[in-house]
Amino acid sequence: MSSRVGHVGGTSLVRCPSCSAQNRVPAAAKGSPRCAKCHAALPWLAEAEDDTFQTVVLDAPTPVLVDLWAPWCGPCRMVSPAVERLATTMAGTLKVVKVNVDRSPGVARRFGVQGIPTLLILNDGKLVSQQVGALPEAALGRWVKEAMATA
Repeated sequence: MSSRVGHVGGTSLVRCPSCSAQNRVPAAAKGSPRCAKCHAALPWLAEAEDDTFQTVVLDAPTPVLVDLWAPWCGPCRMVSPAVERLATTMAGTLKVVKVNVDRSPGVARRFGVQGIPTLLILNDGKLVSQQVGALPEAALGRWVKEAMATA
């Protein structure tokens, strides 16, 4: 079951995995989101475009997994659930940001994206690791943890 329940402007509505309380989680913030009721770390899953990439991704206080995707891309749709689950399993330590390359060609150019899905790990605004193509969920989790260990 997804912990993400909807969008309100630049804010996602997220159900706390610990107590099921519904919380508003902004796309950009100075700290990691916590549940207003039980104070557990919340999954941080956001979207960014060319004009919001700086504040949502590069200025993030935690490492960020960026999923560069497009709605017409079959492999992107296959890997998306696993990417979103990482936001829950790594709540408090990882922010997951999805960028639609059709709407944000500047971000795709910035990272030299030639194939999608392309997954990036950024820490303090710097690229730590890049993966092109869909990975099985277990391999994706290992790649993220290894990249974060070197960050």
